[in-house]
Amino acid sequence: MTLLNGPHPISKVKLFPVTCEFIKGEKQFYYRAQKFYEDVPASEEGMMGDFVEISNVDLESSRHFLKRFVGPGKAGTYFALDCGSGIGRVSKGVLLPVFEKVEMVDMMEHFLLHAHEEYLGNDADRIETYYCFNLQEFMPPKSKYDVIWMQWVACHLTDKDLLNFLVRCKKSLRPNGVIIIKDNMARQGCKLDPIDSSISRHLDIMKVIISKAGLEILAVEKQEGFPEIIMPVWMIAMK
Repeated sequence: MTLLNGPHPISKVKLFPVTCEFIKGEKQFYYRAQKFYEDVPASEEGMMGDFVEISNVDLESSRHFLKRFVGPGKAGTYFALDCGSGIGRVSKGVLLPVFEKVEMVDMMEHFLLHAHEEYLGNDADRIETYYCFNLQEFMPPKSKYDVIWMQWVACHLTDKDLLNFLVRCKKSLRPNGVIIIKDNMARQGCKLDPIDSSISRHLDIMKVIISKAGLEILAVEKQEGFPEIIMPVWMIAMK
């Protein structure tokens, strides 16, 4: 097991939002998220909040979406990166059945340790590296991954940090590689959740950020089968 740790979290971070102007100047955006996840248990229930019952529906839709972009003439199946991986729910249910090797990056060490020691079981042998980093600080290795998966973590980055991270991810793709974002998308504008310090953007705003990062959108698909009470979730594939 390789566990690489990033620098200690900075308690006050200046934000540079591109479109979500109402969080402009909010210095504790990242700090609050860090504090929130310190109290989240390393379990599927912890990863899914109050909606663990939708986990299987989520994973099945993700597997179906991923199939469109891997295989002969498309992205390879050698290496994937799971961003904001938590305990590895997506790695276990979506990525490891397809890819020979996976790497995971998450800011919470207790999630990664649980993934390696218990949750992933024998599949932990195919996790090459566990990166304990915030994504705004993470520098993915260049030309390494066939697929980079970002689920429910883009919402924890400011517009500028998300844009810059996508630029770095683009450089870390292998030939025909694909980046996939799956996240809550606001029904209009942007919505800030002060509890877990996340910001949900309208799909059109996300598309602007992706375009500014120099990426081409390959497909957009809405997650079906979730309760109406849940904010819309969309999947976006790009290269």
